[in-house]
Amino acid sequence: MALDHAADTLGATSPNPSVGCALLDAEGRVLTVGVHPRVGQPHAEAMALAQARDAGVLGDVRTAIVTLEPCNHTGRTPPCSEALRNSPVEHVWIGVADPNPQAAGGAERLREMPNGRRVTFLSDVTEMADLERDCRAVLAPFLSRVVRHRPWISVKQALDSNGTMIPPMGRTTFTSEASLTLAHRLRRATDAIITGVGTVLADKPRFTVRRVADHADRGPRLLVVCDRQGRLPADWKSGMEQAGFTVLVSPDLLSVPAMLAERGVNWAMVEAGPSLLKTVSDAGLWDDWLTIRKDGDTDHIELQSRDESPLRLLRESACSLES
Repeated sequence: MALDHAADTLGATSPNPSVGCALLDAEGRVLTVGVHPRVGQPHAEAMALAQARDAGVLGDVRTAIVTLEPCNHTGRTPPCSEALRNSPVEHVWIGVADPNPQAAGGAERLREMPNGRRVTFLSDVTEMADLERDCRAVLAPFLSRVVRHRPWISVKQALDSNGTMIPPMGRTTFTSEASLTLAHRLRRATDAIITGVGTVLADKPRFTVRRVADHADRGPRLLVVCDRQGRLPADWKSGMEQAGFTVLVSPDLLSVPAMLAERGVNWAMVEAGPSLLKTVSDAGLWDDWLTIRKDGDTDHIELQSRDESPLRLLRESACSLES
């Protein structure tokens, strides 16, 4: 449950990670589940503890399951390690160690005596391998930015049965309703979109989230247009800014990942035409590649990934991702 709740916040928490925390009683029953909703607000552990307190069940809490190691520093919010030490929690299960040196050390602090807590990383328990894999998937965007200093980059590409990206005359797409919904879930989960000026000139895309509810009170999203020759229409750029985007223009695709990381982007998606996609592929500037291939009345959805992909957690029930 903590993992599902964390996945729901992808796209809302940047530059912070998407984290979930479940609190259980001595019998293993879930009492509360908290998430970190957005930067500046309480972390998942604090949210779960507050919910337990409000529900009158804080005294029953014995176990915490958290997707990311509790933070051990004071930033916009107090340390989660201290919040857990000051609670009835006896055992803390951790999905992934925090790679951020400013926030790491929560597990060590929780174990400190006196009044140390039992701490178990999922990676240390063979039976928890699948759950640990999913935790790494939901945290992959944040881990990428912190460790590699570049966001996780996903490519979405739709192809017809002939292998082309051009929809039939009079239509803007050839994929199914389920595939379109999956694409909009991906837009919702990402912090930035990368496209090419050729796509803008040809399609005048909106890049908005339409088929699923977007995050409430979402701040401006970043939209990077790769444009070497200054061809981006000023009226389109102005319209996108009025629609809630911060539009950046870059003449150099290779500089885009670092530029986005500096702005706190955890996860970026490439929505572009064949020319820019070839450049992305040739330069190796992708972490997972989602291909929606039309075959008659059926869409085949394929996922290539260099590591545990957060896209696995966004799949629609109507679409299975074939790795």
